[in-house]
Amino acid sequence: MTDIARYKNPDEPKDIVKHWMRSKTTIEFLGLWEKINNPEFKGVEFDSFKNEAGSNSFVLSPSKWIEATNAIGIISKAGKSGGTFAHKDISL
Repeated sequence: MTDIARYKNPDEPKDIVKHWMRSKTTIEFLGLWEKINNPEFKGVEFDSFKNEAGSNSFVLSPSKWIEATNAIGIISKAGKSGGTFAHKDISL
């Protein structure tokens, strides 16, 4: 995902990913994908994100999403070879 976002903002692709994750439709899609593919997904935590998504004050990073919901569809790695990676269903 970072490589895709780099086309829009070469200097700060992480901002593009974070803005994408603010959308209610994005959160609903990610939650549905996780419910179908991840038996360890934390639905209660997802519901709080879903309720807040779309508001002006809502901000969500990939690492916060992963940590809070036990998500497996998105992977976030720090460092030189890091970035945000997603299952092909999500990234496409």
